[in-house]
Amino acid sequence: MAAPSAVSVKKRQQAVVGFLEANRISFQEVDITNVEERRLWMYQHIPPEKHPDKGNPLPPQIFNGDCYCGDYEDFFQSKENNTVFTFLGLNSQPSVKDSES
Repeated sequence: MAAPSAVSVKKRQQAVVGFLEANRISFQEVDITNVEERRLWMYQHIPPEKHPDKGNPLPPQIFNGDCYCGDYEDFFQSKENNTVFTFLGLNSQPSVKDSES
């Protein structure tokens, strides 16, 4: 299978971010393109079985803190199976309220 193009990677990132925003899940997007330290941290925290045969894992890679959740394919599968909150290591869907009483 060919590696995704830069446009495809960007679309995958936007799909994940869009889902998180739509579901009011707080997140921090980390750009690894210009900071070698961040890129190395990401590569070191991805399980060996998730590394491709050639090259490095491509974004988006999804973490909950230091805990690796998965890559885009894992995210997409969890979305299809309606198990995203479990995939992300969250207890349940966050409340849609803007503020608590």
